[in-house]
Amino acid sequence: MKSLPVVLFAATVVTTAAVAVPAFAQNYPAKTIRIVIPFPAGGTSDILARAVAQKLTEEWKQQVIIDNRPGAGANIGAEIAAKSPPDGYTLFAISTIHCINPSLYSKLAYDPIRDFTPITLIAETSQVLAVHPSLPVKTVKEFIAYAKARPGQLNYSSAGNGSQPHLTAEMFKTQTGIDFVHVPYKGAPPAMVDLLAGQVALTFATAPSAVPHVKSGKIRALGVSTVKRISALPEVPTIAEAGVTGFEAGGSNGLVVPASTPAAIIERLNTTIVRIVREPAMSKYLSEQGAEPRTMTPAEYGDYLKSEVAKWAKVVKASGAKID
Repeated sequence: MKSLPVVLFAATVVTTAAVAVPAFAQNYPAKTIRIVIPFPAGGTSDILARAVAQKLTEEWKQQVIIDNRPGAGANIGAEIAAKSPPDGYTLFAISTIHCINPSLYSKLAYDPIRDFTPITLIAETSQVLAVHPSLPVKTVKEFIAYAKARPGQLNYSSAGNGSQPHLTAEMFKTQTGIDFVHVPYKGAPPAMVDLLAGQVALTFATAPSAVPHVKSGKIRALGVSTVKRISALPEVPTIAEAGVTGFEAGGSNGLVVPASTPAAIIERLNTTIVRIVREPAMSKYLSEQGAEPRTMTPAEYGDYLKSEVAKWAKVVKASGAKID
């Protein structure tokens, strides 16, 4: 009988703990949330995250702010996010580069899978093969012929060494046998600025970065890198259907949080963000930007990220790209 108070105390602790987690989730968020973006303002990750942040702010009546931390191929932002408190008040906007970096860098200060817990995928994206209007080409076939006649004379911009646009361009070079010169930039916005100015001849730009300039006529889209055409540019063929058989290089954008964030917080974030992305107005906005809305459960997104790491490891190996 002497042990009864201990048993009762233990039972009370367990019961209190069981109640505390849902209560914590119910009170969440109680202060400002930040979304860390490892790129400059104006790129695809920034565009998509800001759209979600605005809706979360409206719904939760708490500020959801954007914290741009560009540099080192998205690794600066990733390390900041990974080392943030796992309390649900720091979200990290990831894109395909998050799954490329483990194969690209010999050493990272964080683990892209182990140090984060997935929330959901937000959208899948395509790379747009875009050229400056001064180039006398209007189709992929015309571009290939034009480039082959000028080996090493055309420059292309990318968001940086090892970025998805860089690797997509290298895949295109390999499959077509053409030779153009890589000019890496510190993010997608400056890479696009120099294409608009005619400082480079072409780029493979993630669709949300390219679509507004294609529609305004400032650049010319020749093809998209996904298996299917995208809603924002329905008249632009896929690179595969334009003659480069089997070509495919899709990307994605989603949200994660630091590992060990409470499960109840993960569930609330997933439920809310998935509903926001699926709202007709948001889905329409994302599609118009060139991003096809797609959501997942945290478990599904975790499996997806692991498969993406494996997929891009093969691409990196084939390209020979490496950053120390």
